Amino acid sequence: MSGDAVGRAVGEGWTAEHIPSQAGRRALITGANSGIGYQTALELARKGAHVLLACRNRQRGDAALERLCAKVPGASAEVVLLDLASLESVCAFGAAELGLGKPLDLLINNAGVMAPRTRQQTADGFEAQFGTNVLGHFVLTAVLLPALVRAAAAHPQRPRVVTVASIAHKQGQLDFDDLQSVANYKPMAAYRQSKLANLMLAFELDRRLRVAASPISGVMSVAAHPGVANTPLFQSGEFSAVERVVRRGLGVAIGALLNSDAEGALPTLFAATAPDAVDGGYYGPQGFQEMRGGDVGVAKVAAPALDRRAATRLWSECERLTGVSLL
Repeated sequence: MSGDAVGRAVGEGWTAEHIPSQAGRRALITGANSGIGYQTALELARKGAHVLLACRNRQRGDAALERLCAKVPGASAEVVLLDLASLESVCAFGAAELGLGKPLDLLINNAGVMAPRTRQQTADGFEAQFGTNVLGHFVLTAVLLPALVRAAAAHPQRPRVVTVASIAHKQGQLDFDDLQSVANYKPMAAYRQSKLANLMLAFELDRRLRVAASPISGVMSVAAHPGVANTPLFQSGEFSAVERVVRRGLGVAIGALLNSDAEGALPTLFAATAPDAVDGGYYGPQGFQEMRGGDVGVAKVAAPALDRRAATRLWSECERLTGVSLL
């Protein structure tokens, strides 16, 4: 990890009850209508944050907001429309958000596309997983950085960018000659590449923030992964009828033996709020093979994610592909 070394028991016994008060803070969570994103929004709302549920579908977003408010009466929350598969949507949202003149204390880059059976494209012609999971969040972070910097200058608690990665990054490989998987599309290979890229960019963002001038240097970059959780990301998508049945069955097994979406959200919540979380930290569950719950602690990082030269190249490629500069 790119941050300071921390013992694996850093989050021993840590639960959502340990989240410090988030009163007065604004938090944006992408993909907040379901799964880990929803659970993250729910717990932050319980602790008093004003939560922005960033969703691409208004109906699903409103349904999630209704569920959240039923669980947390008086919650300060709203739905904002954001489609990470469209850079036009991301930039338009960013401009509207900055136009409010408000600080943003937490940006939680959670939304993701996982392993569609056939190669799909975003509105901008990128492979759907790389375009959404990586490029969409890269541009969102870039356009919202001024709001995060505003929070760094205004509040004692440092603002954080939290990137939700995956244990799948350990099998990921970056193919700079075919980042868009045009020549060779394999669903899980493309997903693993996107998650490796997410983690590499989180570490690279940390390195760049550390050397930036104040108040930009006051922004933290932290990453987390949920282990293996029974979320809609696992069960939904372009699957055959047989595959859907199998995945539902696996979902039941995951729910019984591994993580629920609420448990899977704990590392994200730790990264977003815990005083013990450090710049450049990467956190995950500490159960078997980091797949299941238990204590939250420092997660294992595959060697390719620590390749600084590759990370710099990836960063430049993201800027080239999107036409947006970040630090």
